[in-house]
Amino acid sequence: MYIKYDDVCIVKLEGVLMLKYTVCIIHNKNYKSPRSTRSQIDQRSGDLRFLAECLRQVGVERNVWTLPGAQSVYVMTDGVVVQQGTPLVSGMHDVPAFDEVALVRALRTDQSGQSTFPEFLAATWQAGVVGYEVDFATHTVAYRGARGEEYVESYPMAVVEGLVL
Repeated sequence: MYIKYDDVCIVKLEGVLMLKYTVCIIHNKNYKSPRSTRSQIDQRSGDLRFLAECLRQVGVERNVWTLPGAQSVYVMTDGVVVQQGTPLVSGMHDVPAFDEVALVRALRTDQSGQSTFPEFLAATWQAGVVGYEVDFATHTVAYRGARGEEYVESYPMAVVEGLVL
């Protein structure tokens, strides 16, 4: 079974999840109604809540990002997978001070579809975020600064039908 959503592809083989980059499609030979699920994806392209629920349903418990390295760790019921993205900086740099107002602005810009994911990562880094953690069970995202500052935001659960593992 695999799920492809925007740039993320989750592949589940023999109980182990692996991640790859690709485009938005969901495929599973066990779908009860693939057409309705495909329709949901088309209607919700770009909706992080939908992606989060798909990830939760295939066994992803948490997703931990580290900035500016753009490293993402997926903690799953069946194991842990790391994905190394393109770092936002190289060499030695000052870490920006944590700025909750700038962070919330970056979040709202992203949530309204007005930024790409790389732009979102850059904006959160500029707002002083050195890491964030998505908890798929509690539907929360915790953004952290270098000195222990934290901003936590909840997101509503999306309904995903037809996803059968």
